[in-house]
Amino acid sequence: MTTPLYIITGAMAAGKSTIAKELVQHFERSAHVGGDAFLRMIARGGAVMGPVLDSEAVLQLHLRQDIAMDAVRRFIGAGFATVYQDILIGDDFIRVTKALADLAPRIVVLNPSVETLTERDANRPKTGYSEQFRPNVLAEALQSNTPRQGLWLDTSEMTIEVVIKTILKNW
Repeated sequence: MTTPLYIITGAMAAGKSTIAKELVQHFERSAHVGGDAFLRMIARGGAVMGPVLDSEAVLQLHLRQDIAMDAVRRFIGAGFATVYQDILIGDDFIRVTKALADLAPRIVVLNPSVETLTERDANRPKTGYSEQFRPNVLAEALQSNTPRQGLWLDTSEMTIEVVIKTILKNW
C-alpha cells in the first residue's frame, strides 16, 4: 500500500488546521504540512495576502506552495502519511493537485457556509477577514473557480469527529 497523502483545503476559517491536526493522529507515522508556516518564514518583504493579489503576492504564494509540495514529497518518500493543508482555490488548486497527482492525493475540500466561516473567524485568536475582505469572497471563489475534485464537505453542522470519520470512510 502506498503512503497516503491528504490535501485539505477550503476558505479561511473552514477548519483546515483543526481537521489536519486531528487526521494525522490516525496514522502511526504522520506529518502535517501547513502552508501558512512557510509564508510566516518570510521575515521582511512579505506581500499582503488579501482578496486581490498583486504580482509579488502571487510569486510569494507560489513559493509557499512549492516549498510545501517539496516538504510533502520528502515526508511521503520517508514513509509518513502526510496531510497538506492550505488555501487552494481555483488556479492554485489546479496547479498543486496537478503537481502532486503522481502521489494520488486524497483531496478534501471543507466547504462550510459563509455564516459558519464568519462565526468561526470571530471565535479564533487569528482573524483573517475584515470589512475589506469578507468570508464570502473566498467562499464564492471556492464554489465558482475550483474543480469539483475529491471529497467536498459542508462542515457547517459537522463535528470534528464526524468530519474525520467521513474522510477515513472515503479512503
